[in-house]
Amino acid sequence: MSNNFSEKIISWYLEKGRKDLPWRNNISPYRVWISEIMLQQTQVKTVIPYFKKFIERYPDIDSISQASEDELLAIWSGLGFYKRAQNIFKAKEIIKNDFSNKFPDKFEEILMLPGIGRSTAGAIMAIAYKKSYPILDANVKRVITRYSGIDEFSKTKLDKALWLESTKLKADKKIFEYTQGVMDLGATVCTAKNMNCKNCPLNKECESAFKSLNKGLLLPKSKKLKKEKMDYVLAYTLDKILLIKRDKKRFWQSLWVPIEKNSGIIIDHSKAESINKINISHKLSHLELVISVSLLKFKKPFDVLSNSEVYWINKIDIDNIGVPKPIKDILVTL
Repeated sequence: MSNNFSEKIISWYLEKGRKDLPWRNNISPYRVWISEIMLQQTQVKTVIPYFKKFIERYPDIDSISQASEDELLAIWSGLGFYKRAQNIFKAKEIIKNDFSNKFPDKFEEILMLPGIGRSTAGAIMAIAYKKSYPILDANVKRVITRYSGIDEFSKTKLDKALWLESTKLKADKKIFEYTQGVMDLGATVCTAKNMNCKNCPLNKECESAFKSLNKGLLLPKSKKLKKEKMDYVLAYTLDKILLIKRDKKRFWQSLWVPIEKNSGIIIDHSKAESINKINISHKLSHLELVISVSLLKFKKPFDVLSNSEVYWINKIDIDNIGVPKPIKDILVTL
């Protein structure tokens, strides 16, 4: 059964797989690593331009070895889930210091790197090193759940069952093609909202084929986002902007933002040449941010008393630091 499953996946991939994706060319452990981290919780079409830009700037492990966290956050700006970029920074430091700047080639060593779980480590081993390891991203979970008819709503039991199935069904040979294929099948044919069974190579053996079946656990759950208000004071001059490095261990940690009104940092509004206000809304995966920004233009920079990292940053350097997209959209208009 497992051989039939993997053989059909491989044949389908060779004929219809997405071989034109940028991370499927010039395969290296480094490129697979960066793409897999970017693809965590983010759609392929969104990742493509960011991956191309990232690889153009940092084409290999040597080029990224000297990058600062700020530089990585800057090039990540707009992709969201910024902890992923912070984990890339931490991981490349470990690779530089503990592995002589060579990407590790053992599963256990890869698994120990920040931001890498069992599925990502398995994908790197399978795609970059062509070693037979199972993976279990969201697309693969969906394919295997439907194919094997797994009906388990306990997350712990479901994950255990899926890992057992993924291990049993994986290919022993041509693991590269199999791994790419099973991910592609879930992304393009056996999708969350549509089971295109007619065009699925597994439709003769699949337990769910041609059935009106969409298990609740497989579908993204619509949820009402909790709203959080944020009030900022954005002080700027003709060529500089006053920003602070966010140190709260929540969203946007280590990114540069304007001064929050409740931060204790005092800005004298009476000395501003002009005052305007912008209200925007920005959705994260778990929150909707209702952001109010008071724009204060000053003739020249002034000293700021704070124990935090607060600097007047040149407008021409904005692209070189990590700034949340909704804030950056405002900065580029000043």
